[in-house]
Amino acid sequence: MVSAMTADVVVRALREGLLLVLLLSAPPLLATFVVGIVVGALQSATQIQDPSVSFVPKLVACAIVLLVSAPMLSSQIVRFAQALLMAIPSIR
Repeated sequence: MVSAMTADVVVRALREGLLLVLLLSAPPLLATFVVGIVVGALQSATQIQDPSVSFVPKLVACAIVLLVSAPMLSSQIVRFAQALLMAIPSIR
């Protein structure tokens, strides 16, 4: 039988993990969204409808955001992994 403490620890870890995924994916997704809107407006104004024109700037923006925010993102992942490893003894 699973104790209430074990279930609480597991549910909390899952909730924090999902929140971490949301927070880690937000910067590149927002940058890609903004660049997509700007490129889409420029494409509609100039009537250039080539798909590669919108793909390359979004890819570059996503790469730049990931390079700039990599230290922050990796530290959050390491902190979460350490908290999970420290919580293992409390799960029975």
